[in-house]
This record gives sequence, C-alpha cells and structure tokens, in this order.
Amino acid sequence: MDDFMYFCAMISVENLTVEFSAKALFDKVCYVINKRDRIALVGKNGAGKSTMLKIIAGLQEPTSGRVAIPKDVTIGYLPQHMIHNDDTTVRDEAAKAFNRILQLQTRLEELNTQLCERTDYESDAYMALIDEIAHLNEQLEMQGGGNFDAEVEKTLMGLGFVRSDFTRPTNEFSGGWRMRIELAKILLQRPDVLLLDEPTNHLDIESIQWLEQFMAGYPGAVVLVSHDRKFLDTVTKRTIEISLGKIYDYKASYTTYVELRKERREQQMRAYQNQQKEIADTEAFIERFRYQATKAIQVQSRIKQLAKIERIEIDEEDTSALRLKFPPAPHSGSYPIIMEGVSKSYGNHVVFSGVDLTLNRGDKVAFVGKNGEGKSTLVKCIMNEITDFTGKLQLGHQVKIGYFAQNQASLLDETRTVFETIDYVAVGDIRTKIRDILGAFMFGGEASDKKVGVLSGGERSRLAMIRLLLEPVNLLILDEPTNHLDMRSKDVLKQAIKEFDGTVIVVSHDREFLDGLVDKVYEFGGGRVREHLGGIYDFLSNKKMESLKELESQKSKVEGQKSNRSLSLSNLCARRAQSQTCLNYAEPQPKIFKGPISEQESLSGAFSLSVNNTSTSSATAKELSYEERKEQQRKIKRAERLVELCEVAIAETEKAIADVEATLASGDTSQALFDKYAALKAQLEKEMTEWEEATEAYENLKEK
Repeated sequence: MDDFMYFCAMISVENLTVEFSAKALFDKVCYVINKRDRIALVGKNGAGKSTMLKIIAGLQEPTSGRVAIPKDVTIGYLPQHMIHNDDTTVRDEAAKAFNRILQLQTRLEELNTQLCERTDYESDAYMALIDEIAHLNEQLEMQGGGNFDAEVEKTLMGLGFVRSDFTRPTNEFSGGWRMRIELAKILLQRPDVLLLDEPTNHLDIESIQWLEQFMAGYPGAVVLVSHDRKFLDTVTKRTIEISLGKIYDYKASYTTYVELRKERREQQMRAYQNQQKEIADTEAFIERFRYQATKAIQVQSRIKQLAKIERIEIDEEDTSALRLKFPPAPHSGSYPIIMEGVSKSYGNHVVFSGVDLTLNRGDKVAFVGKNGEGKSTLVKCIMNEITDFTGKLQLGHQVKIGYFAQNQASLLDETRTVFETIDYVAVGDIRTKIRDILGAFMFGGEASDKKVGVLSGGERSRLAMIRLLLEPVNLLILDEPTNHLDMRSKDVLKQAIKEFDGTVIVVSHDREFLDGLVDKVYEFGGGRVREHLGGIYDFLSNKKMESLKELESQKSKVEGQKSNRSLSLSNLCARRAQSQTCLNYAEPQPKIFKGPISEQESLSGAFSLSVNNTSTSSATAKELSYEERKEQQRKIKRAERLVELCEVAIAETEKAIADVEATLASGDTSQALFDKYAALKAQLEKEMTEWEEATEAYENLKEK
C-alpha cells in the first residue's frame, strides 16, 4: 500500500493556510504532486507562487496545515535569488551536485575495509555488513557511480557555458550566469521533485530550448513558476492557478488551461443566472401569496424549497487590467538608425564585425542570440556608451531614445514613493490614471505609497519600466523587459508596444512575447549580425533548416576528407612538439600509459590510422590466422594509446588557455598575450579534430 501511495502521490498539500497581516495568502489549500507530474504554478505577482514553492521545499512554515513528503523523496529547489559561493571554479561548483555519490563511495570503502578485517563469517553482524554493502552498491549504480564528469560538462554546455569557462572562478561571472550554475547543480542531482522559480529569466533562446528537451526526458516531477508561455506549454501538462487565496487545478497545459478557465466561468455564470431567476421567481410567489390562507401550504412549501437550494458561487477573479497606451511618438527622420560596417573588438577578441543595419521609422525588431555575443554591446554603441567602435553609426533626425536596462532600476531616487516616482515624469491626461497604471504593474493599493528604498530588485525594475513607458520618445530600446513581469503585465506591455507608432528594438529570449510583436530579427553569433525577415517563429524555423543544411555540408566535407586523411602517433607528436615550442611551455609526460611509446611504434608506417581503413580483411575473427588476430590487437592497442595522447594534449591546452584567461582577467591586456590566446584557441580546435578522428578510427578497428 505504501509503494502504491508513493507512485500515486509523492507530495500531499493538506489544508494549507498562510496569513500575512491577518490577510490570507492561502486558505485551506489542498492538492497532491504525483510522480512525473509537470505542473505550472500560475497567478499574478503577489498571489503566492514563490511562497508555495518555499513551503514545499521546507524553507518556510505555513500558518496552518501541512505538506506531507515521504522521507525518501528528494527535492531540488531553484529560487529566483540566492547567495552564491565564490571559492570554486564553475566545474567544481557544478560537481557538488554529486556530493551524495562521493559520500556513498567513502562509506562503501569504509565497509569494505571492515569486511576484510572481520573473520566472524557466520554472525548476524557480518551478514548485515554484506547487506549494507549490497544496498550501497545498488544506490551507487542507480545514481551513476563515479562517472559524472561527462554529465557535468554536458549540462553546463547545454546551459550556455563553453569549455574555457569550466576552470574559471565563479566570482568572475554575472548573477545570471551564476544562477545557471545553480540550475546545473540541481539538474545534475536528479531529485524526485524539481521546484523551479523563474528558471528561464537568465537563459537565452538556445538554452531554453535545451532545458525544454531536458525536461521532456526527466524522470521525476516538476513544479515550476514561469512567465514564458511557450516554455510552460512545452514542459507542463498540468496547471495550478493561485487566485485570491484559492487554487484551481487543471489537467492541461497553460494555453488549454486559459481556454478551460474561460469556459468554466461562462458555465458558472449561466448556471448562476438560471438559479438567480429561479430564486427570484420563488421569492416573488412567496411575497405575492404570503397572506392568502388558500395558498398557505404552497407558500410554506416554497419557503422550504428556497432554504434547501445550494447557492451557486462564481469564482472570484482578479479583474484588474489596463490598456496602456504610449504617448504619441515625436516625429523623427525616416531612418532612425543607419549602420555601415560597424565593428567592435576587445584586443584580438572580435565581438562583431561588418554590421550593416538600417531601421525604418516604425520598425519593430528583435536582437537575439546567446549571451555574450554582443547584443548589449551594440545597444551601448547606439546609446553612445561605447565609442571606440569602427564603422559608421548614425542616428536619424530628432531621434529621442527611451532605454530600459536592468541597471536602470538602481538609478531611481530611493527617497521618493512609488507614486511620486511616476507622478514626477507623467504628463497630460496620463496623470489621472497613475493609480490604475501602478495597479496593473503590481503596485496597487498601499504598495503605491512604499518608498523606493524598500523595494526589491524586481519591483524596482518594474517601476523603472513604468517610468520609461510614460516618457515621449520615438525609439524604444528594451533589454530583457519581461524578466520580472507576470503574464497579465506582459500582455499590457506587449499591446502597448504593438500600438506604439515609433521604432522599437527588443533584446529578449521570450519567444511568446516577441511573437506577433516584431517583423524582423537580428541574430548575433560568431562575430556576425545576420538579418532575418519575418517574426520570431519564422526565424526559429529557418534556423533549424539552416542548421540541417550546415550539418549536411559538414558531413559531406568530412566524408570527402576521410579517404586521404590519416593520423599517426609520429605526426601527432611532431605537431604537438612544434606547437608547444611556439607557445613556449613544456608538455609533461603522460602518466596514464603503462609504458612509454617506443620509437618503433611511433614511427611505424604500418600504424597509420585512417577513418576509411580498407586494408583490414573482411573475414570474421574465426577466419583470421593467429598472426592476423595478434596484429589486429596491436593496432587496436596503438589506436587506444593515440586517443589517450590526444586527450592529454587537449587537457594541457585547456589548462594553458585557462592560465591566459586568468592573466587577462587580472588586467594584463598586452598584444602578445592576446596573440598567445588566439594561438592556443586555434591549437585546441585542431586537437579536438585530431581526437575525433582518432576516436572514430579506434571504434572502427574494434568493430572489425
């Protein structure tokens, strides 16, 4: 029965009540989280979504009620904000996810030592020791044993990190990237229940798509809070709405839930109206014939009937909404921005080059791409915050820019109230609607009288957004404007931008927000900025086709090279020696080999590894002679050694790159150091290609 309950209801929320200042955030809420559930927790900001996750994670106590969690169920929780560690590298910090495995391995070693020392083979204690060892081995096997390095690298790279980041200290990264490290740790732990509070806020589109694929195969339950509709629709299959202290549970994705919620309210309204008509008719009959003796029995019957009616209640709904409209954009030139051959570099590192971009008045465009590819850098060039770029960048006649960036929130006057902050910049008729505007952006009621100094970072960002929206501008540049807005506020902002008659640049990873909003996409990547006509989903569709074409062309190129490409220990060693001499650092002797590679093995013409090796006989192992089988084994062994040597070379080069990056981070920006860094990068790329060739040759030899 216990096993059945475990598989059906991993977590049970029972009569949960949370009160703040005598106001109920939750009122006797009940629901269960089942194994492999994919739950979207939705509701407006302040409804209690984050509080619910904290209570389930055991970080906050409810006023009453409880959350029942079996003791063997593990929970992973990613909050919106956290304190990060600064004393480790990216790889080491992510590897902390496997502390449980390391603890199991340590305990197993202790028990094995005890087992070797004991001689009471028939005792109950000895048998109990063997049982514990068997149990620990099973747990270790289930959790992947000690082979977790590949999983760490795969997860970090999926979330946008590159290999050169792995050895960098975590304190070199921004808050968004450090949040990715925490997300990687939680994903690597594979808990039974994942609680994720706004996991996509710091991810680019490609990382979000990777996370969606990861979630599709995740074996545990997932409960997440997100304002990204597309992400919710892709990941979740159940939606729990929190509204005015109650919950409404739908076995449906977010989009379907919105439709079902509308249908439910319509049905409730029809049933309510019919019941109200019935009640009104009954009360009218009672009132009409109350004092007629001949109708006394009927009147009493109707009174009893009225008392038995179970009154239909309509779900309360927060109807606060606003149709925000920008002030008319001041007239500007026909081309607000013209760029010709714009390039920006830091030393030898090219952020982007040869950017040709012309925006027409009224254009609405998106800047997309992985983090660190230059989106914000180009925006800063437009804002004249960066001036040492090359090429031509010209703003049109009478262009007035409204710019929203995350750090703008820190520039607000902390001595003013929320209302005063907006009232200070509002002009015209919009001043009469300030309370409504603040309410739509989660500053309704008493919140409008709060001092800016006591607001959280998210609240300050929203306030800065409101202030920006009220200023008369004709070019809006918005950098991740939706990170702290709920669904309703995002809809308000999106509609306002669509109706805005000026020009708009949006830097965003929110596909649903960009859908129907922009008519052109600029993709940043690889030092280039590519223009794509059409909306965001046209761009994503074309990107997949382009990737497939690129993959096919690379495949054809590789196959064309395979027939005349070979690797040997001798030429690899020669290339390594030459490159190491150029870069002036010594290569240590690899310690993983059982013995040194002899000169004969290194220079043997017979050991030339080719991917399309056709010299081996097609006969089966049974048909080969003893000498042929022996020679085959020697080739396999040499191929294996070559793979190991490639791996040693890659590890050494990666370490050298990390050392150079550390020197650069300390402030040394000499040209010689940049040249060395570029040479190391090129060498690493060559070594990775050699490793792939050697691995493929080794696998082919094993198959034969």
